[in-house]
Amino acid sequence: MPKISSEKTEGVQSVVLALSILETLGRARSHLGVTALAESLGTTKSRIHRHLQTLVQQGYIVQSPTTERYRLGSRLIELGNAAANASDIATVAAQPMRELRDALEQAVILGQVENDGIRILTTLGGTMSVEVGVRPGSILGFNTSAQGKIALTYMDEVARERILARPLTGETMHSITDLDVLRGHLDDVRDRGWADAPNEAATGLNALSFPLLGPNGELAGTLAIVSLTQYIGSPPSQEQIRGVGQAAEEISRALGYNGALPGSWR
Repeated sequence: MPKISSEKTEGVQSVVLALSILETLGRARSHLGVTALAESLGTTKSRIHRHLQTLVQQGYIVQSPTTERYRLGSRLIELGNAAANASDIATVAAQPMRELRDALEQAVILGQVENDGIRILTTLGGTMSVEVGVRPGSILGFNTSAQGKIALTYMDEVARERILARPLTGETMHSITDLDVLRGHLDDVRDRGWADAPNEAATGLNALSFPLLGPNGELAGTLAIVSLTQYIGSPPSQEQIRGVGQAAEEISRALGYNGALPGSWR
């Protein structure tokens, strides 16, 4: 009996480590090697290497032949796309997102609120010559992204205060890390109904985001366009604001929300 229990525990730990490797690679901004993964996950390089080889064999990650570092593979991306397509909000949002992308030419991003930030469910690439976007599966910070500010503005008060009780960390020198400044900023977001974040998540990048609301007015997700600051200014153009706002309203109505989105954005 003790042997069976030990095998089960060891098996569960192996699954947890494999999933942790995939999550770490998914969050990384560059390809990672064995040493970096071992340090990040607090385990040995030999243990990490065994799991990496299995994940490579199954197509979930890919090893660069030149750097010998690892990145997510096509099989995992296929699973992520399948999960996004299975989501009601992704299905409902698909057509309005395409129409918005075609009208404004910018990349369009659908997000869902999680404990650590905004999880990007799906994206549509823009039609301009310079391509800017956010990788599906990425997490955007609450205080450093337009989507995160929208989430903080429209989520329930208890959830918002729990998040704001954490230390505010920045991505660039323009990120809002002062709590009082952020609260004032969120009041402005509520008044106008939309949020942007010029140079706050990454220098030279901006996004324009609106909330997606469910049947009872609860926050169901976020919709945004993203591009270089030269294409999405601060404030964004009225055409961009109206375009994203109307698409967000259309998706919200399809989700069961009855009414116009709040704010003075029209």
